[in-house]
Amino acid sequence: MTHNPAAEPLSAEPQEESLGALVANATDHISTLVRAEIELAKAELRFDAKRVGTAAGLFGAAAFMAHLCLILASFAIAYGLVALGVWTWLAFTIVTVFYLVVAGLLVLFGVRKLKGLAGMRRTMRSLKNLKSGESESGLATVGASQSAGQVGSHREPVSPDR
Repeated sequence: MTHNPAAEPLSAEPQEESLGALVANATDHISTLVRAEIELAKAELRFDAKRVGTAAGLFGAAAFMAHLCLILASFAIAYGLVALGVWTWLAFTIVTVFYLVVAGLLVLFGVRKLKGLAGMRRTMRSLKNLKSGESESGLATVGASQSAGQVGSHREPVSPDR
């Protein structure tokens, strides 16, 4: 009788993981994914909050400048125009229009700062991808070939240079 090694099952095959190990691995992947999503949302919110703060500061500066200028400096300039021979009502109108233009420009710069907000686009896109992955397979796929430290490594970094 000849010995045929191809007929025997290989005993050196990798062992199948137990159900408990698979559940623990899936739980680890899911918790890592959730933490990564939360960190991404926090980073985007911090970045957007900084831009909102800058825009609010510009709005505040515009309001403060318009208030002070209309109350204090407009009297001096208007009376200076009156001293040059301009009618009193026209002098005060010229001064008021000038300060309104300055305040309008500051508001315009503030609005432009607000228009550049990211609005958490990457987080929403990532959540939509997760949702579409769940609907396709019925289960959330965390990336079978990725380890827990690699989940989310494909993301683009949040840069404050916008």
